[in-house]
Amino acid sequence: MDSELHRLHIFFLPFMAHGHMIPTIEMARLFATRGIKATIVTTHLNLAVYLKHIERTKHSGLDIDILTVKLPSVELGLPEGCENIEAIISSSGANSRELVVKFVKALSMLREPLLRLLQEHRPDCLIADMFFPWATDVAAECNIPRIVVNALCLFSMSAYETISRYEPHRKVSSDSEAFIVPDLPGEIQLTRHQLADHHKQDNDFAKLLREVYASQLKSFGNVVNSCYQLEKDYADYFRNVLGRKAWLVGPLLLYNKDVEDKTHRGKEASIDKDECLKWLDSKEPNSVIYVCFGSEASFNSQQLMEIALGLEASEQNFIWVAGKGKKEEQNGDDDDWLPQGFEERMEGQGLIIRGWAPQMLILDHVSVGGFMTHCGWNSILEGICAGLPMVTRPMTHDHFLTEKLVTQVLQVGIGVGVKRWVDIGVAGDIVSRDDICKAVRQIMVGEEAEEMRRRTKALQEIARAAVEEGGSSYTDLTSLIEELRLHRAATREQK
Repeated sequence: MDSELHRLHIFFLPFMAHGHMIPTIEMARLFATRGIKATIVTTHLNLAVYLKHIERTKHSGLDIDILTVKLPSVELGLPEGCENIEAIISSSGANSRELVVKFVKALSMLREPLLRLLQEHRPDCLIADMFFPWATDVAAECNIPRIVVNALCLFSMSAYETISRYEPHRKVSSDSEAFIVPDLPGEIQLTRHQLADHHKQDNDFAKLLREVYASQLKSFGNVVNSCYQLEKDYADYFRNVLGRKAWLVGPLLLYNKDVEDKTHRGKEASIDKDECLKWLDSKEPNSVIYVCFGSEASFNSQQLMEIALGLEASEQNFIWVAGKGKKEEQNGDDDDWLPQGFEERMEGQGLIIRGWAPQMLILDHVSVGGFMTHCGWNSILEGICAGLPMVTRPMTHDHFLTEKLVTQVLQVGIGVGVKRWVDIGVAGDIVSRDDICKAVRQIMVGEEAEEMRRRTKALQEIARAAVEEGGSSYTDLTSLIEELRLHRAATREQK
């Protein structure tokens, strides 16, 4: 381990969304285990997300700290207290994307406060989320490298870049006609319906992403929450064909070794962990499907009703992290979206959690045999690392791309047949109870389910080996640290 004088100091600037903040905590802690001083920078209202994690990490002897900067949200035209994406979606509903773009633009107000912190603390590197495109220039002003981190896998990052470059969606005759993503390994097929709006129209978000892309090209490279063996062809494509530097250091969640880390990954759980584990302990191995669509899902009452009836018809045990429908949120009625008598009929068979669940603890339990997910990359990693086949129900962001990785490339999931990308805060297509029932049974019961489970268990072992000493992610992290040391030495020589 370096002496205090010579060891590296890295600043981390995460985007203000739970799907970005949680992996950043884990990444900072990972770097700290290698003797590096890690400092996370966030806003005052997001401080609570980090405090328990930081406290536990410090108790373990790792050098990790947190600094705060002020974001004047009200002055910027944002609702009071809206300093993360979940708060914005909760306050704005179907108008979320417009407000999200405004929020990301408002984050440029952090440029000067961040510059002052960098000048004061003089770290050796800034690892900043993709949604801070100005961070590359700020780091350059301080003569340090900026590394980009985002919440995507290299499969999705490569596909996005290739679609933007070749625009294959403009060569088909209808929104429902399939096209192959050119140049990308695996003959990945999509339709215009499944593409995000920013590919199809030059809106504010498209302009923002062009800034993001330009800043990435000027950066030191990308650090990725994945491992090489999980998406080998796409890591090679990203590095060798697109010519981009990337260090794959994950899956970061595998560095959470104890129950406390798994229980408190994210917000405070809405259910007592012992109550949840006791319920799971009463079930047979691989007999429970876990159903959760992330913190941004916005289903209407009709879709929630179909999910409930589909789960009932599947005759499988389930844990469902359920949200209310829009009508019920307005009326304050918790249960109108449930079929009459549903919870009474499902007593013992189903457990409904309203709010935040200890997801890692649940997925790792021996009784859980499948996972129904929205295809957010963090959730996909959690499913793979738990060795679980998945039912995929994509909605927005990169979900439709990630679904292709799960169902077509890795072949560890079954889609429910959603055909249209929708903006955040929009309910989207209604998936029928029959389609939900069919997909659940496909991954839970029978020979096909067992074959998928064997494939996912093999990926689970691959992911675990990657983060151990000598594994690909361990080696990539070592390589990155060495490059940063060499860059610091070269910079000091130039002075």
